[in-house]
Amino acid sequence: MPGFETPDFPRTTMDQPILTIRNLSHRYRDRDALRDVTFQVNKGEVFGLLGPNGSGKTTLFRIVSTLLRPVTGSVTMFGHDIVGGRDAVRHQLGVVFQSPALDKKLSVYENLRHHGHLYNMTGMMLESRIQEMLERFALTDRTRDRVETLSGGLRRRVDLAKGLLHKPELLLLDEPSTGLDPLARRELTDYLLDLRDRDGLTVILTTHLMDEADRCDRLGVMDDGRLVAIDSPSRLKEQIGGDVISAETSQPEQLRDQIRQKFGLEATILNNQVRVERERGHQFITDLVEAFPGQIDAVSLGKPTLEDVFIHLTGHRLDGG
Repeated sequence: MPGFETPDFPRTTMDQPILTIRNLSHRYRDRDALRDVTFQVNKGEVFGLLGPNGSGKTTLFRIVSTLLRPVTGSVTMFGHDIVGGRDAVRHQLGVVFQSPALDKKLSVYENLRHHGHLYNMTGMMLESRIQEMLERFALTDRTRDRVETLSGGLRRRVDLAKGLLHKPELLLLDEPSTGLDPLARRELTDYLLDLRDRDGLTVILTTHLMDEADRCDRLGVMDDGRLVAIDSPSRLKEQIGGDVISAETSQPEQLRDQIRQKFGLEATILNNQVRVERERGHQFITDLVEAFPGQIDAVSLGKPTLEDVFIHLTGHRLDGG
C-alpha cells in the first residue's frame, strides 16, 4: 500500500515568521470581536494568547485555524494567504480544540488511524507514525482502550497525538488545559516545550490560566477584541513599577485619593482593595500605614504576576472582577 506523501509545499525557514496578521478585525452583527489586531509569530516558539472570555481569543483562533474567513485585514501562514491558500495552510497545520475532538466509542488506535486517513496516510507509513505518537505521549499501554474510559489528561494526550500525526509545522491549541488538574496542566506544558525543543514545532495556544501563560516564550494580551500588549512574560512583568501593594480598607475611594495627594502615586481600586505599584514596596508599607493610622485593615506585598500585568494594562482582573 502507498505511504503518506506530504504535498510539495515550501517549509518555513527559521528567519521567516510562520504567521503574520495585519489589521485584522471581525464583527458579529452589532459586536466587534476583533479590533485592528496586528502581530507575528516566529518559527519554533510557543506563543500564547492571554485574555478573558469575550476578549477575542476564540474568534482569532477560528480565523487562524481556517474555520472562519477574516472580514477585514490579512492573515498569512507559511507564506500563504489563509483564504486563497487554504489547502496549503491546512496540510501544515495541526489543531487541538478546547473540547476533545475524539470518537469516544473508538479506541485510541482507531482514532489515530481514522485521522491519518483524512490526510491520505496509509500502510506502513501510517502504522509507524501511530506507534511513534503512542510512544511520544506515553499511550502504548492504552492503545486498545476506548477513549470513553480515559481520564481527561489522557484524552488530551490522544488529542495532541492526533493533531501531530501528520507532522504539522504549526500546532494550534484552544484552551488546552480545560478540565485538567494542576499536575496534568504542567505535564501538558512540558510536552509542548519538549516538542518545541526536539522538533522545532511552533505552538500557538489560547489561555486564561496564568501558570500556563507564564511558560510561553511570548504572550499576546487580549482584552475587548484588542491586542493590548505583546512580549515575553518576564518583560511584561517588568512594566509594573516595582512591587504590588494591596491595602484593605472600609473606605477605598478615600484612601486612594489620600495616597495620590500625599505620595503622588497612582493608586487604583480593585475588589475594594487599593493597589499601588512601587519599588522597594516593603519600605513603603511602613510609610503607608503610618501616614493613615487606623484606616488600613490589612496590607499585602507581592512581586508582579501576569495577573498584575493584566490589571495594569486593562484596569480589571482577568476573570472580569
